[in-house]
Amino acid sequence: MSNKHIFGPVPSRRLGFSLGVDIVPSKTCTLNCIYCQVGRTTCETIERKEYIAPDKILAELKEVLKSGKKIDYITLSGNGEPTLNSSIEKLIKGIKEISNLPVAVITNGTLLTDKNVREELLSADLVMPSLDAATQETFKKIDRPYPSLKIENIIEGMAEFRKIYHGKFWLEIMLVKGINNNQDELNALKTAIEKINPDRIQLNTPVRPTCEKGVEILSSKKLLEIKEFFGKKCEIIPELNKREHEEHIKHIKYEHS
Repeated sequence: MSNKHIFGPVPSRRLGFSLGVDIVPSKTCTLNCIYCQVGRTTCETIERKEYIAPDKILAELKEVLKSGKKIDYITLSGNGEPTLNSSIEKLIKGIKEISNLPVAVITNGTLLTDKNVREELLSADLVMPSLDAATQETFKKIDRPYPSLKIENIIEGMAEFRKIYHGKFWLEIMLVKGINNNQDELNALKTAIEKINPDRIQLNTPVRPTCEKGVEILSSKKLLEIKEFFGKKCEIIPELNKREHEEHIKHIKYEHS
């Protein structure tokens, strides 16, 4: 059986060995981030629907799980925004019926403005949204969102989700030199973080090839300064070693693993 929607397990900088699950078509997303390592968004949308049927994905997953390979997380991520799939709750619950492995959802967080999405993610063990900006101007520059998306609403949606979610909640911030690392933006991000109250704040910078030219990384020194600024919950996502990096590149479907 060929697996169209399952990839890995691959080494992840945050999740150990992660078995990835694509639940929307390639590059179907609410954002068109300048730093995305899997290319520009070709289908930018906020329309939720059953892009791929859960039964088809679960059938593939059952076969992969028979391999006995080391897996630390089953991760809904990949080439697009997983919360666009309106059957994500059914899929998470279906995974839990066939496996005892924890389920993680890597999301850009934009659809947490929707009460239904917030409730559908409650059965996940780990939710990992991203927040690259806390002002609309910077949000447009770095994430190039679908026109109707407003960052203040997204921050509010994350905060509302955090109030009802009892699993692990890790917030990722992708820092791009000259765009979202100025002090005004960092101050706004810190205020947003305090409102959202994640378990962890994870700093990243685009160390892999990006879809746009001229996207610059932050130095280790600057990352450490920002880590200190955000406080004790904050950590810097570590680099993969050479072997892990080579293995990861074979499965370059993560947006930021």
